[in-house]
Amino acid sequence: MIAFLEERFGIAADTFDDYLLFRRKKSWWLLRRSAHLEQAAKLKIQWAGIKAFHRVGAFIKPTTRMVQCFGHLASRCVVDVSMGELEKLTSGESLPTEQPFDDGYVVVRLDGKVVVGVGLLVKGRLTSQIPKKELRIAMFNERQNNR
Repeated sequence: MIAFLEERFGIAADTFDDYLLFRRKKSWWLLRRSAHLEQAAKLKIQWAGIKAFHRVGAFIKPTTRMVQCFGHLASRCVVDVSMGELEKLTSGESLPTEQPFDDGYVVVRLDGKVVVGVGLLVKGRLTSQIPKKELRIAMFNERQNNR
Protein backbone atom coordinates (compact mmCIF):
# COMPACT_ATOMS: atom_id res chain seq x y z
CA MET A 1 0.00 0.00 0.00
CA ILE A 2 2.83 2.39 0.77
CA ALA A 3 4.25 1.70 -2.69
CA PHE A 4 0.80 2.57 -4.08
CA LEU A 5 0.95 5.99 -2.39
CA GLU A 6 4.36 6.66 -3.86
CA GLU A 7 3.40 5.46 -7.34
CA ARG A 8 -0.03 7.09 -7.58
CA PHE A 9 0.42 10.27 -5.54
CA GLY A 10 4.19 10.81 -5.37
CA ILE A 11 4.22 10.63 -1.56
CA ALA A 12 7.65 9.29 -0.57
CA ALA A 13 7.56 5.85 1.03
CA ASP A 14 9.90 6.96 3.83
CA THR A 15 7.14 9.31 5.02
CA PHE A 16 5.61 6.19 6.58
CA ASP A 17 8.75 4.78 8.23
CA ASP A 18 7.29 5.57 11.67
CA TYR A 19 4.01 3.80 10.94
CA LEU A 20 2.70 0.27 10.81
CA LEU A 21 0.22 -0.73 8.14
CA PHE A 22 -2.12 -3.62 8.76
CA ARG A 23 -4.99 -5.14 6.84
CA ARG A 24 -8.43 -6.09 8.09
CA LYS A 25 -10.80 -7.57 5.50
CA LYS A 26 -10.88 -5.10 2.56
CA SER A 27 -9.34 -2.21 4.53
CA TRP A 28 -5.85 -1.12 5.52
CA TRP A 29 -5.15 0.79 8.72
CA LEU A 30 -2.22 3.03 9.62
CA LEU A 31 -0.85 3.15 13.16
CA ARG A 32 2.12 5.12 14.45
CA ARG A 33 4.87 2.90 15.84
CA SER A 34 5.18 3.04 19.61
CA ALA A 35 7.08 1.28 22.37
CA HIS A 36 3.69 0.70 24.01
CA LEU A 37 2.32 -1.46 21.19
CA GLU A 38 3.67 -4.66 22.73
CA GLN A 39 1.68 -3.99 25.90
CA ALA A 40 -1.41 -3.03 23.91
CA ALA A 41 -1.22 -6.29 21.95
CA LYS A 42 -2.41 -8.09 25.09
CA LEU A 43 -5.68 -6.16 25.01
CA LYS A 44 -8.75 -6.97 22.98
CA ILE A 45 -8.76 -4.00 20.62
CA GLN A 46 -11.52 -3.47 18.10
CA TRP A 47 -9.59 -0.96 15.97
CA ALA A 48 -6.61 1.37 16.25
CA GLY A 49 -5.02 4.09 14.17
CA ILE A 50 -6.73 5.55 11.13
CA LYS A 51 -8.40 3.71 8.33
CA ALA A 52 -6.09 4.52 5.46
CA PHE A 53 -7.45 2.63 2.42
CA HIS A 54 -10.11 0.25 1.28
CA ARG A 55 -10.75 -1.66 -1.91
CA VAL A 56 -13.63 -0.32 -3.99
CA GLY A 57 -14.15 -2.36 -7.14
CA ALA A 58 -11.02 -2.23 -9.27
CA PHE A 59 -9.55 0.69 -7.32
CA ILE A 60 -7.87 1.20 -3.97
CA LYS A 61 -9.45 4.22 -2.31
CA PRO A 62 -7.50 6.30 0.19
CA THR A 63 -9.81 7.54 2.92
CA THR A 64 -10.62 11.20 3.32
CA ARG A 65 -8.84 11.25 6.68
CA MET A 66 -5.71 9.70 5.15
CA VAL A 67 -5.68 12.29 2.36
CA GLN A 68 -6.32 15.14 4.78
CA CYS A 69 -3.34 14.00 6.88
CA PHE A 70 -0.86 13.24 4.09
CA GLY A 71 -2.30 14.76 0.89
CA HIS A 72 -0.26 17.94 1.24
CA LEU A 73 2.76 15.77 0.36
CA ALA A 74 1.23 14.60 -2.93
CA SER A 75 3.03 15.66 -6.09
CA ARG A 76 0.87 13.64 -8.53
CA CYS A 77 -2.82 12.98 -9.06
CA VAL A 78 -3.86 16.23 -7.42
CA VAL A 79 -6.81 18.18 -8.81
CA ASP A 80 -7.16 21.81 -7.81
CA VAL A 81 -10.70 23.16 -7.69
CA SER A 82 -12.20 26.56 -6.97
CA MET A 83 -14.81 27.10 -4.26
CA GLY A 84 -17.53 27.14 -6.93
CA GLU A 85 -16.32 23.85 -8.40
CA LEU A 86 -16.11 22.31 -4.93
CA GLU A 87 -19.70 23.35 -4.24
CA LYS A 88 -20.80 21.67 -7.48
CA LEU A 89 -18.87 18.51 -6.64
CA THR A 90 -20.29 18.24 -3.15
CA SER A 91 -23.83 18.81 -4.38
CA GLY A 92 -23.51 15.68 -6.51
CA GLU A 93 -22.42 17.11 -9.85
CA SER A 94 -19.40 15.80 -11.70
CA LEU A 95 -16.89 18.13 -13.31
CA PRO A 96 -15.17 17.70 -16.65
CA THR A 97 -11.42 17.79 -16.22
CA GLU A 98 -8.42 17.24 -18.45
CA GLN A 99 -5.80 15.63 -16.27
CA PRO A 100 -2.66 13.86 -17.48
CA PHE A 101 -3.11 10.82 -15.23
CA ASP A 102 -4.99 7.52 -15.30
CA ASP A 103 -8.50 7.01 -13.98
CA GLY A 104 -8.71 6.43 -10.25
CA TYR A 105 -8.79 8.30 -7.00
CA VAL A 106 -7.24 11.75 -6.75
CA VAL A 107 -6.44 14.30 -4.07
CA VAL A 108 -8.87 17.24 -4.27
CA ARG A 109 -7.32 20.53 -3.21
CA LEU A 110 -9.12 23.85 -2.82
CA ASP A 111 -7.45 26.79 -4.59
CA GLY A 112 -4.08 25.02 -4.54
CA LYS A 113 -3.87 25.32 -0.74
CA VAL A 114 -6.19 23.16 1.35
CA VAL A 115 -6.55 19.41 0.82
CA VAL A 116 -10.25 18.73 1.24
CA GLY A 117 -10.41 15.05 0.41
CA VAL A 118 -10.71 12.44 -2.30
CA GLY A 119 -12.28 12.54 -5.74
CA LEU A 120 -12.78 9.85 -8.34
CA LEU A 121 -11.61 10.56 -11.87
CA VAL A 122 -13.17 8.37 -14.56
CA LYS A 123 -13.12 9.15 -18.29
CA GLY A 124 -12.39 12.84 -17.80
CA ARG A 125 -15.10 13.38 -15.16
CA LEU A 126 -14.37 14.15 -11.52
CA THR A 127 -16.83 13.19 -8.78
CA SER A 128 -16.56 13.92 -5.09
CA GLN A 129 -15.90 11.19 -2.56
CA ILE A 130 -15.84 13.65 0.34
CA PRO A 131 -18.30 13.01 3.18
CA LYS A 132 -20.22 16.16 4.16
CA LYS A 133 -18.89 16.11 7.74
CA GLU A 134 -15.30 15.98 6.44
CA LEU A 135 -16.01 18.89 4.14
CA ARG A 136 -17.08 21.01 7.10
CA ILE A 137 -13.76 20.24 8.82
CA ALA A 138 -11.78 21.16 5.69
CA MET A 139 -13.72 24.41 5.23
CA PHE A 140 -13.06 25.33 8.87
CA ASN A 141 -9.34 24.69 8.35
CA GLU A 142 -9.38 26.78 5.15
CA ARG A 143 -10.98 29.72 7.01
CA GLN A 144 -8.39 29.41 9.80
CA ASN A 145 -5.56 29.52 7.24
CA ASN A 146 -6.94 32.70 5.67
CA ARG A 147 -6.92 34.69 8.93
